[in-house]
Amino acid sequence: MQPIVKQVNKLLLKKQKNVAVAESSSGGLTSAFLTQVSGSSQYFILGVIAYSNKAKVTILKIPHRIITQKGAVSKETASLMAQNIRKIASTDFGIGITGIAGPTGGTTKKPVGTVYIAIDSARKHICRRFHFNGRRIAVRKKAALKSLELLRNIL
Repeated sequence: MQPIVKQVNKLLLKKQKNVAVAESSSGGLTSAFLTQVSGSSQYFILGVIAYSNKAKVTILKIPHRIITQKGAVSKETASLMAQNIRKIASTDFGIGITGIAGPTGGTTKKPVGTVYIAIDSARKHICRRFHFNGRRIAVRKKAALKSLELLRNIL
């Protein structure tokens, strides 16, 4: 088990906060990390893998125009994923992750390994762009762990 998982678990329990996750490129790894600790049902409320644009629009209520104008992999989409999953699940924190895990799908502006991670709460909203190197599983794992690091820093 990754140390960050234990740290986030302890902080969420200590502060009596809860979280919901909307994932795309990480494919559920963030939710898997959060739930691998006993007692996680006290803070983990909902995880959604919205891999397709259709799922982002219909389930997470991301406006279609945002996806067509800014892209499914964008600051705007990640931010709305975090905000909307938090509202849907009525949680203290929402995490939104979208990116290009590869090995295909990259462009000059958004190469493979580009990931946007957003954390949303009533008091704070952050969204960061990252570039993770490695094969598909490495990009997914790095994105999931980075999302937990960002949440820990806010907690």
